Amino acid sequence: MRRSEILNWLRETDAGRLEELWRLADRTRQQYVGGEVHLRGLIELSNHCVRLCGYCGLRAGNTALQRYRMSDDEVLDCARRAVEYGYGTVVLQSGEDPLLTRERMSGLIRRIKAETPMAVTLSLGERADDELAEWRRAGADRYLLRFETSNRELFARIHPPRADQISLLPQAGEGSVFRTAAKRNNRLAILETLRDLGYEVGSGAMIGIPGQTYDDLADDIELFGRLDLDMVGVGPYLRHPKTPLADRRNWPEAPEGEQVPVDETMTCKVVALTRLACPRANIPATTALATLNTANGRELGLARGANVVMPNVTPKKYRILYEIYPDKACIAETGRECRRCLIERIEALGRRLGSGRGDSPNYQQRSAADGAGRGGGPTAAPTREMRGKKC
Repeated sequence: MRRSEILNWLRETDAGRLEELWRLADRTRQQYVGGEVHLRGLIELSNHCVRLCGYCGLRAGNTALQRYRMSDDEVLDCARRAVEYGYGTVVLQSGEDPLLTRERMSGLIRRIKAETPMAVTLSLGERADDELAEWRRAGADRYLLRFETSNRELFARIHPPRADQISLLPQAGEGSVFRTAAKRNNRLAILETLRDLGYEVGSGAMIGIPGQTYDDLADDIELFGRLDLDMVGVGPYLRHPKTPLADRRNWPEAPEGEQVPVDETMTCKVVALTRLACPRANIPATTALATLNTANGRELGLARGANVVMPNVTPKKYRILYEIYPDKACIAETGRECRRCLIERIEALGRRLGSGRGDSPNYQQRSAADGAGRGGGPTAAPTREMRGKKC
């Protein structure tokens, strides 16, 4: 897909024309990842964070937030419940919490892998090489780290670095697509380390960040393809009142008419275009989209390219405190209620629930090709030569 096509679709407002995009994305989803919708059990194990991201309610500067950190036994109980609900994956998500140490997380991952058949996905922020390597050895299968925006200046404005950040960041390989991209956003260097370690790698971007232009968003979508991502999460910027970006005076200025809007249609455009850029990737219909449209936001995402949903299995007493943005969809539901509701919505679309781990077809294809080249099995780590290909 040419860049001009991406930009034209991002700017398109005609409902009839957009129906063509929705149909194309849905056909592409069916062709490359099938009709199954995979459910991932989300556990938000800590809302502590040392970062000062300008948009996130978990930021260290939000002193109004009651902080929590789940015990290992509480996390294990949630994982067992996810198995009971039939989920094939558990997602361990938190703020960037230094007390979720290498040793603690390694032990927790090993316990989950020993007691359940599920894949383990981690989403714990920017972490050091040795932590990522140890968690992979412990059995973690996937890692999610959204780069949020490929615009280097915009990224720097909304993501102030922590004092020790430079020592945490691995160096990307010379000549790789990661090396080029990391000049704009250092999280991309970490994605290369994750790829080298054999993780199924996920990233993504935010839609409608103050100061984000249509060209920026087109860059993001092109970068998804160049990075050969296995999972891509995209969602709208949702304002949190306890963050710097809540004050419009702190907004980076976009040229007149170029600011990307925050709305349901734009979010669905990016989901659809991401499916076209990365046909074999797993793409979620996010909670943020459901928050924009509580009536049928997830259904729209699933009908326009997505194939994954992440029901929350975090205990309610903690779930209400994991406030990245306010008024999150389904915040008052129990895990069981959330599962029942999602199943009804998925079946109403004529789609079926996925079974098993729901590994990314992109990851499976790349790993199988690399394993055949090396004489290894289907889970062999991908080579550098495989990077930079389209998803």
